[in-house]
Amino acid sequence: ITTKIFFGPKPYETVHESGPNEQGLSRKHIVEGTKASLKLLDQEYVDVIFCHRPDPYTPIEETVRAMNFVIDQGWAFYWGTSQWSAAQIIEACETADRLGLIRPIVEQSIYSILDRNKVDFEYVDLYKKYKLGLTTWSPLAYGALTGKYSSGTPAGSRMEDPLFKASTPDFAERVAKADKLKPVAEKLGISMAELALAWCVSNENVSTVMIGAKTPAQLEQNLKAIEAVSKITPDVKAEIDALIPFVPELLKTDGSEALRAQHL
Repeated sequence: ITTKIFFGPKPYETVHESGPNEQGLSRKHIVEGTKASLKLLDQEYVDVIFCHRPDPYTPIEETVRAMNFVIDQGWAFYWGTSQWSAAQIIEACETADRLGLIRPIVEQSIYSILDRNKVDFEYVDLYKKYKLGLTTWSPLAYGALTGKYSSGTPAGSRMEDPLFKASTPDFAERVAKADKLKPVAEKLGISMAELALAWCVSNENVSTVMIGAKTPAQLEQNLKAIEAVSKITPDVKAEIDALIPFVPELLKTDGSEALRAQHL
């Protein structure tokens, strides 16, 4: 069982209404947010608690100390990060080592055949040096890798949601890329979704692949991917790379560096 800390108890749509102490990674919010989450889950503790997004307004040392306080209280066994940059993870690990505290053990990152930059480029030096694990999300690239969008938008799919559609203006382009993998899936005798999921699981640096099935049928199909992992051989990976080449991109700043500078 895991939980996340960053946004407050209000629904995501109204998070902008939260006060300064109801979100972020300050010691106050981490302690209060963890207690609130455990109450909602009706659990005494969780296995892993994630810092869900970096907080440019809080020194990373304060966050590291607070997460260790949570562990010392018995509210969680381990802590991790989510959507942090490699530099932020390194700072957290080095800070923990300097203070004799527990490092983050896992990063939760987007990862799919169409979204590889974080896992296959930015974090590559962290796996061995810090023994960082990965919990990856969106292995089907919001459905683009399922093949169900090849002929248009199916009824009841997320692309019927205007907000989601507006947030993914390049979705049609991504579907076109994904469709190049159909011959590979057919040759292996598996579905597009199974191919995409098995490809993620086959990465030795990936600890966990999160799935977001909406129906029992989708869940059953997604779980079949476990049986297909052995089919993702080096030759198959090379074929996928040839069809959808991975070109590492320079990291884009999000403006938080200037805010973080006050704590460095």
